[in-house]
Amino acid sequence: MIGKLKGTIEEIGEDYVLVDVHGVCYVAYCSARTLSKLGSVGEACTLFIETYVREDQIRLFGFMTALEREWFNIVQTVQGVGAKVALALLSTLTPAELANAIALQDRAAVSRAPGVGPKVAMRIVTELKNKAPAFAGDAANIGLKQELGEGVAAAPVADAVSALTNLGYSRDQAANAVAAALKTAGEGADSAKLIRLGLKELSR
Repeated sequence: MIGKLKGTIEEIGEDYVLVDVHGVCYVAYCSARTLSKLGSVGEACTLFIETYVREDQIRLFGFMTALEREWFNIVQTVQGVGAKVALALLSTLTPAELANAIALQDRAAVSRAPGVGPKVAMRIVTELKNKAPAFAGDAANIGLKQELGEGVAAAPVADAVSALTNLGYSRDQAANAVAAALKTAGEGADSAKLIRLGLKELSR
């Protein structure tokens, strides 16, 4: 199995890159986000690879980070999500944004990806909510967001997030700011203090 490719970019297509590794060229299918970060033809590149072996073909999928590759596999555990939809999700959302959307049960964010309808988006945020913290990078923030998504967050926290959202910030931005404010103010802080500290975080 191929786990990683280091070589030179030979060609970039609409959904793939051709990587020359010591004279052998590999086709790796990638998300639009990955393709946009690769660079130009002739430049060196490194891709984390997921190898799919079928009876009639071997297909490589390439990713900029191991975390992106991990999410590619995780989302495919959901019924109705194959490799094409997984790449569409990662073209639309970064791994962190995907983890946040799942924690917040934000079906609208997930359904922005081409090929992801409301039913599939619902399955993704529902079935993967317990997997988000392990692959999000900041488990504490994701834990808070899960509480918000499930409607069980403490009242001052929920009120602070709602207030920041009403000021025009996205739900994700508001949740991140309040999570940071909680670390400073402590668990017993009231909503007014969390809003004030949250705004300070957002102004940085």
